[in-house]
Amino acid sequence: MIKPVKIQVRFADLDLMAHVNNSVYFTYFELARVQYFQQLLGEKWDWRKYGMLLKKNEITYHKSVLLYDEPEIYIYTSYIGTKSFVFDYELMVNNELYTTGSSLMICYDAINNQTIEIPLKLKEALESIKRIEK
Repeated sequence: MIKPVKIQVRFADLDLMAHVNNSVYFTYFELARVQYFQQLLGEKWDWRKYGMLLKKNEITYHKSVLLYDEPEIYIYTSYIGTKSFVFDYELMVNNELYTTGSSLMICYDAINNQTIEIPLKLKEALESIKRIEK
């Protein structure tokens, strides 16, 4: 089980309406991805040879996150293809859903400048956090 990523809301994250600006959520999701990859793959993963590109982001706002909220982000895999996969995000505050989102990721070898099939270790890691439908 991967622990959710705890986010500290900064004053700079807020907009004139005193809630987290809509663009900041993508940064929160990026922070969560980095921490999930670290937990799933370890720190010695070769990101140049077995990296990935972000192709698409989507987000739906359900409730506004405020300065003193303590958001937690959960990530699940909803699709695993040959060269790509999709992460789904749930941003929760006090066990209540505030925001959902998804990212389409493409596996990429930056050394040879080409897309690659999902490496076996990554595929196994993605399978371990696949969303289980209720």
